[in-house]
Amino acid sequence: MANLTSELAQILQRVQRPGDFYTTDTLDLFAPRLEVAGVGPIALPLLPAQAQQLIAVAEPAPYGRGEATVVDPAVRRTWQIAPERVQISGRHWKQTLADIVARATSGLGVTEPVVADFYKLLVYDTDSFFVNHRDTEKAAGMFATLLIVLPSIYTGGALLVRHRDREVRLELNCTEVSQVAFAAFYADCVHEVLPLTSGYRLVLVYNLRRQGRGQLPHAPDYDTEQAEVTALLRQWSAGKEAADDDAPAKVLYPLEHAYTPAELAFAALKGADAAAAAVLVAAASAADCDLHLALVTIGESGSAEYTGYSGSRRRRWAADDEDEEDDEDFEIGEVHDRTETLSDWRHPDGSQPTLGPLPFTEDELCPPEAFEELEPDEQHFHEATGNEGASFVRTYRRAALVVWPRARRLAVLNQAGLTATLPYLTGLTERWAASGEGLSSALWREAHELAGHMLETWPRQVGWSYGKNDTPGNTTTLLNLLSQLQDTARIDTFLDILATAALSKGDNAAIVQAASLLSPKRAAVLIKHIISSHAATNLSACADLLARSVAASVPRGAVNLRGAATALVEALPGDPARAPQRDPWIRALPVEPGSLIDLVTALGQIDAALANQVADHILAWPKTYDPDAVLIPTVLGLIGTTAPKAQAAIQRLRSAALEHLRARIATPLEPPRDWARASKIACTCAHCRELSTFLKDPKQKQWTLKAPETGRRHVEDSIRRHGCDLDVMTNRQGRPYSLVCTKNQASYERRARQRQEDLAHQARLQV
Repeated sequence: MANLTSELAQILQRVQRPGDFYTTDTLDLFAPRLEVAGVGPIALPLLPAQAQQLIAVAEPAPYGRGEATVVDPAVRRTWQIAPERVQISGRHWKQTLADIVARATSGLGVTEPVVADFYKLLVYDTDSFFVNHRDTEKAAGMFATLLIVLPSIYTGGALLVRHRDREVRLELNCTEVSQVAFAAFYADCVHEVLPLTSGYRLVLVYNLRRQGRGQLPHAPDYDTEQAEVTALLRQWSAGKEAADDDAPAKVLYPLEHAYTPAELAFAALKGADAAAAAVLVAAASAADCDLHLALVTIGESGSAEYTGYSGSRRRRWAADDEDEEDDEDFEIGEVHDRTETLSDWRHPDGSQPTLGPLPFTEDELCPPEAFEELEPDEQHFHEATGNEGASFVRTYRRAALVVWPRARRLAVLNQAGLTATLPYLTGLTERWAASGEGLSSALWREAHELAGHMLETWPRQVGWSYGKNDTPGNTTTLLNLLSQLQDTARIDTFLDILATAALSKGDNAAIVQAASLLSPKRAAVLIKHIISSHAATNLSACADLLARSVAASVPRGAVNLRGAATALVEALPGDPARAPQRDPWIRALPVEPGSLIDLVTALGQIDAALANQVADHILAWPKTYDPDAVLIPTVLGLIGTTAPKAQAAIQRLRSAALEHLRARIATPLEPPRDWARASKIACTCAHCRELSTFLKDPKQKQWTLKAPETGRRHVEDSIRRHGCDLDVMTNRQGRPYSLVCTKNQASYERRARQRQEDLAHQARLQV
């Protein structure tokens, strides 16, 4: 259905006249002065006593039967008062009537001038009714009937209006007594007044007729277009359900008129917009599609070129004072960023769905070239500042009708991203759990379908682990929901995806919980897949995942995890000088003792040979597994660990750690005997040579450098960079200031603290 958007646009562009066979509404009323001969002024809302007085001076309303006019209470039970006996006046009535007529004719799709002739006043009491009938032409040019229900208190009396195969029920009640309700319908419509069940109703009846000559207005007839649109939408929906259609997921039909968010409503659409909406509302319903009204926002930003710059003249731009002349001093350059969103959703019934912003693409536009000549609603230029060149930002806003197959609504929702789908899936899961229904229930199937769409678009980032997830917590949230749903099919798919998606240690608990719902063999395969893909760049998360899996016996029996463990051992970093070449943007994290503790602990339940292989590897590469930063903390963390198959490996690591500690403890330790300090200053400038001489001098404790700031700062940097045993301060007396350097025993104190720490570690490791 590659031509869906073009075909739909061609059909809807034939729909230019809005309106329907009926219209109804309410509006606020400045109460008119109503007088009836024989009764006098009538109070509004209508009082029961005055209703009885009106009935007393009225006559039974007749109806037409062929050429005759007949009174038959079995067909019509209503009271009428002739127009010459009724006077309606008041300062606001003329304008009120004009407003009602304008709304009525607009709702009927009539654009030519219309005259409203007052025909009669009707009084309804309890049990009043009028059976099916059509109005006869009462004056040349009459094409419709207008009913205005004055403030009255009653129940029942609904008006049924039929046109071809459609029927509407109009209650004509006002929630406020200060309002007036009206309805208008074409004269060829069959209509019926159901019985009033209580109270009284007062109705003004007007004949609507066109001015001048010509064909009488008639109800807009877009049955052909509606049938074509319905067939097109059904074909589209069927293709999307079969998953063999390359047509867009949704379609946008931009409207002609501009609407603000406050004005955005189906009832407020104008002209051809209203006509197209009416056709789409009916067609979408018949084709099982969802239709919404939404606000389209397109934002663009990029570079601009200044064309009006001259000499030393500079301009400062502000969003609230840029005018057209100023904008002409710039030209649009390259667009660097563009966003396209739909928001401010409206249902045809006037309600506002909870849909958040959705993206859209150009292939969803109907017609495809709808926005080619679009003019921006806002456009601002900004002159060059600092290292940044001139730039521009502009915004386009339009309203659009948006339709999609109802069966694909979850796929459309998924376009909004995880910020929309995760809360929605959470709600579905909670409702399913509360319902107590099984895995075949409608709620469960809906959750299963939505999860499938989410996994199709889950971000894949091979090798980009870094121990952090681009969407923190989202992986855990989705896995927990799938576990709660017991959706093993989606769990299997998601765990497979995690081999090519970002991996975070914080997600491992959820991974293990979800994997426990799968068969042991399948869980083992998936965990190995995840670890193999991420071990080289995220050893910490992979070792944690292996340890958690072993502890939870996922899959049941740690022996099944030998493949995952082997993959992790083989990925351990070795000679730093021969590190594997990777993407320059991807770097492996340094080895952490916690990762080795997790790995050795897990191997202690899996395979002694692998544990010994890890020990060999650690001892072979001391630069990678530094004795103080990695080896000793690892062995200390493994003390007391229940890892039967790793005890030999742990003992070898313990022996190596003790050997390292004993060698350092055996090194003599005494405070410096004089003021001579180690000097490794590499710089040979005059100030640094003087500094080096001072450090070597066994008698000089303090040295003062009187120099400009650049010289003092350079010497401070040398002291800091080479770890000199000096305290420095700046003496701000005189010019230039002086840098005062005083020797201390920092190196000795560090070695003394290290000795105490080594003794403590030795004691723990010898137990």
